[in-house]
Amino acid sequence: MTAPQVRVRSPKDLKRQRRRRSHSCWDHLLIAPLWPKHNANLGTLLRTCDAVGACLAVPKLPWVPEALARGNTLKRRTCVHWTGHDPVQWLADQKRGETTVVGVELADEAVRLADLPAARNRTIAVLGHERTGIPAEALDQLDVVVEIPMIGTGASLNVAVAGSLVLYRLAGSL
Repeated sequence: MTAPQVRVRSPKDLKRQRRRRSHSCWDHLLIAPLWPKHNANLGTLLRTCDAVGACLAVPKLPWVPEALARGNTLKRRTCVHWTGHDPVQWLADQKRGETTVVGVELADEAVRLADLPAARNRTIAVLGHERTGIPAEALDQLDVVVEIPMIGTGASLNVAVAGSLVLYRLAGSL
């Protein structure tokens, strides 16, 4: 039996296949960790946004700009939308257009991640606080809730991991 022939792509090959510059704001797919807890997660989500052509929407808390600057390992500028200090009002404002708001949360009526269709219109994926989730006052702004099935003993995934999985699914890449 012969070993499979695996050809690892070189950095030169990868560079040829990818965009030469950062995408501009397409305003189609946004990930919104509106109640961030850990600054390292924001940089991870920023890199995922670049990978799938999405934008990051974050509140302008005093520590967030520095967290984004420190966590952004990309060589080029990325798309960040600032929500202001009232995330619930920002979500309400976003729903005035044809925007679907997807909450990543454990709920009885949640759709399994595998059953979530790719975004066909402007979509915002909302992430809650790592410990307390999406606040009750924001739940009315959600059009659909998605959960990531888990068989282990943990209650949830880290916000950056959960957000990345949902972004890839909404982008049609999973």
